Amino acid sequence: MRPAGGALHGVRVLDLSRVLGGPYCSQALADHGADVIKLEPPSGDETRGWGPPFLENTAWYFEGVNRNKRAICVDLSQAAGRDIVWQLLEQADVLLENFKPGTLARWGMDYARDLAPRFPRLIHCAVTGFGADGPLGGLPGYDAAIQAMTGLMSVNGERDGPPLRVGLPVVDMVTGLNALSGILLALYERERSGLGQSLDIALYDCGVSLLHPHLPNYFGTGHATPRSGNAHPNIAPYDSYRTASVPLYLAVGNDRQFARLCQLLDLPTLPGDPRFIDNRSRCAHRPQLKQALETALQAYRAEELAPYLLRDGVPCAPVQGVEQVVAHPHTAYRQLLVEMGPYRGTASPIKLSRTPARYDTPLRRSGRTTVPCWPSWAMRRHSSRRCWMPER
Repeated sequence: MRPAGGALHGVRVLDLSRVLGGPYCSQALADHGADVIKLEPPSGDETRGWGPPFLENTAWYFEGVNRNKRAICVDLSQAAGRDIVWQLLEQADVLLENFKPGTLARWGMDYARDLAPRFPRLIHCAVTGFGADGPLGGLPGYDAAIQAMTGLMSVNGERDGPPLRVGLPVVDMVTGLNALSGILLALYERERSGLGQSLDIALYDCGVSLLHPHLPNYFGTGHATPRSGNAHPNIAPYDSYRTASVPLYLAVGNDRQFARLCQLLDLPTLPGDPRFIDNRSRCAHRPQLKQALETALQAYRAEELAPYLLRDGVPCAPVQGVEQVVAHPHTAYRQLLVEMGPYRGTASPIKLSRTPARYDTPLRRSGRTTVPCWPSWAMRRHSSRRCWMPER
């Protein structure tokens, strides 16, 4: 058990998930005090090999979502491996898994039929591609494919260019966050009812849920908003603009901010120009507005201008690379980086005043696995398969 102090201290999680959505959720639980046991198949979580780069023999990709957990290797295709799961469930509050729908039922671990009667307080969270039923039910889901299918790619990219994948696994990560929210909701409700429940978290659902403001725009107009590059489909000026250095992103959301921007850039006539007098007019004359602003911005370096504009109430930022984010003094001030020996990671963005996130250990970085203190039954090493099997 991890030291006391986290908001989820005393919550025990059995994590059967792999890749990203489930592990992203369970790392957040572990950061805030939950005791997370990660079960990996004999071949290991496939993301251990998703490199370079590697830390020793494990991909940094895997390291990024698996700290603060303890791992055991279990072959769930064997009865002995499933026996381990049953023993771990005796003390578990949460079971998190992302198997193909029907897998647990085939193993005699269906939630409604097998788990709930035996463990009525257990919270079961299934992360799947499309859910268990329906036209696409049971099919596998992958972040990029879900981005394509749910319209995220269709709204991402330049107006005259092809649809583009968002440059990070946004569907997987939001699915992990929705799983986290659902687990916390279920834990809260269990305090009142004394009962657990099953959570159905599908990548497809989470991808569709991200289509704001594009779905509202479609509901309101009857047609899809075309791709707009970095520009916001509903607001102007809300785009990246050329400067004397890197691009500057302006996120001007109202007429007052626009007037202040024009004053600071010495463009006093722009706010009264009929083409730019309100947001509706500015959206109708985007090219002319962008030309006027970029002509003025050529005299400035974005890195120097942005803090000046921000202090005067104009939302903006220089377009920075990953290197600049890591080196930025505010990143350090907000304690957003975690270092434990050779391990480096992104800290939890959830900051609680009395029970802050804790960072105890990265997950073991070799193919071998660590022996958990929980449960107390004996374990022995099965050296030929690098697995931990129950003592006979």
